[in-house]
Amino acid sequence: MRIARFSIDGNVAFGAVEGDKPDELVLDIIKGIPFADFELSGTKVPVSKVRLLPPMLPNKVIAFGRNYAEHAKELGNEVPDAPFAFFKPSTSVIGPGDEIQYPSFSESLHHEAELAVVIGRMCREVPRERANDVILGYTAANDVTARDVQKREKQWARAKGFDTSCPLGPWIETDLDLATASDLTIQCTVNGQQRQLGRTSDMITPIADLIANITEAMTLLPGDVILTGTPAGVGPLNVGDEVAVTIEGIGTLTNKVVKRG
Repeated sequence: MRIARFSIDGNVAFGAVEGDKPDELVLDIIKGIPFADFELSGTKVPVSKVRLLPPMLPNKVIAFGRNYAEHAKELGNEVPDAPFAFFKPSTSVIGPGDEIQYPSFSESLHHEAELAVVIGRMCREVPRERANDVILGYTAANDVTARDVQKREKQWARAKGFDTSCPLGPWIETDLDLATASDLTIQCTVNGQQRQLGRTSDMITPIADLIANITEAMTLLPGDVILTGTPAGVGPLNVGDEVAVTIEGIGTLTNKVVKRG
């Protein structure tokens, strides 16, 4: 099931996405929330008539850096000996079609296409063999990064945590099992030109181990998001660019870069 979060006539709801052709998609409005038992209402609305929102509002976004060897190499970094985590605040999250605001304190903004894992229930100290039990589904993400600030400052809070730096969407795909999610194509285009192309099977630390690693330290809540790293090919974004992240079996997340007002 593809679960979207949307706004219509000032109201926010979740809906199950039905259909295959982009111009024919409809939402069957969900009774309740997707992190608990829910029913489909049977009330349907065309996707074209709503505004898609970030598919969830996470309490926290945990991101793992340098989880693809070729990406670490392209930036002149060593592959870490263990998973390397950092945070993006909830205020960094935007949805499909929302604008990425070029931060005033940076002159080098980069895209980073990533598979995002959406947690489905409260969990702590999850063994890797039970990781699939705590996953609600998957979505696409763009870990937008102020690269010059990342290099200049010793920690990444401003470089990767500024407002609008975490586009997520377009929806949560719940029908992917862990094995399938571990071998998907990730692609990023800017103005229609391919920049990144990789597979989740190239991760240094696989999804189950990332979940085990972070839940050793902290409790994850329903709706929390884990960013699993980006393949090689990261590059610059400029004001006016349209950046699209496409993940096999999930969909395409598209955002435009604008000057911060």
